[in-house]
Amino acid sequence: MATIYDIARQANVSAMTVSRVINNTGRVSEKTRTKVKQVMEEMQYIPNSVARCLVTQESKILSLLITDITNPFFTTMARGAEDAAMQHGYRLMFGNSDESLMKEKDYVQMILSMRVDGVLFAPSGDQSKEHLEWLTRQNVPFVLLDREVPGIDCDAVLGDSRGGAKQMVSELIRYGHRRIALLNGSEEVSTARERKAGYIAALQEAGIPFDEQLCMQMGYLHDRDALDLSHWTELEPQSRPTAIFAANNMLALSIFTALNHVGLRVPDDISIACFDDFGWVEEANPFFSVASQPAYQFGETGMQLLLERIKDRDQASRRIILPCQVHMRQSVRQL
Repeated sequence: MATIYDIARQANVSAMTVSRVINNTGRVSEKTRTKVKQVMEEMQYIPNSVARCLVTQESKILSLLITDITNPFFTTMARGAEDAAMQHGYRLMFGNSDESLMKEKDYVQMILSMRVDGVLFAPSGDQSKEHLEWLTRQNVPFVLLDREVPGIDCDAVLGDSRGGAKQMVSELIRYGHRRIALLNGSEEVSTARERKAGYIAALQEAGIPFDEQLCMQMGYLHDRDALDLSHWTELEPQSRPTAIFAANNMLALSIFTALNHVGLRVPDDISIACFDDFGWVEEANPFFSVASQPAYQFGETGMQLLLERIKDRDQASRRIILPCQVHMRQSVRQL
């Protein structure tokens, strides 16, 4: 592999001049700069990013840590973040915690060892506070995506979880449903708390009593084939839910699979609605009624905030709330 000394000999300049061209530092004439770059291309030279980091005190590497790369919401978010990073000359390193604090801990330790310039962080839950405090102590800028963590004051790009849930449940009520079940994520996650609050608010606004037995809580990420809905499906007919609101799209798929296993059809026997869309799958065959969030904009806006934070560490924290749009589709039946 070619070195800067090989480039310097071939271009008939000093190694220091090659270093200045690579790191865009110091004074180098445009003629010399063009010549050095041409030799670098001919010799297929790849700059040493570690050495460059020592010179410039920046790695030009950012990290995106999300909770479930299989979820189209996070996949699209990642694309928005990557596009914005590349537009500003940064590379993006991905991590997927699978909603696991232990896996998240490993990624944060790797992020710190890599000396990245900043982090976009979708925390696995409230206990992520310790990991975020590590970043703060090491002076690594970060922006939270989708979820907040109590006790952490930082930039954040969030969705209107409460408002979106309230709007969706209100639509279910408008379609004639009054026995509406909620399959929620863990209330250790801020979005689950907010979506349950929106669910309750919609019921109260419609004069429908909140029924705790219609609420079930589990992690956002789990085995779809393991969901047991018998708690609801074996109730007396007058007590069974006629619709289920899932706190995210992956939970909605779990519900759909579980209902199929017991011979219940959607929407003929029971309706389903959920938070977050399904990406290109839903575009090709729109079926699930959703409170859709602008996933690409989460990543794009988060990256913009992160780059601004890297440039100005002392500015006040910013909290951006992105709106939801409710789309009523075939998975909900009018009663």
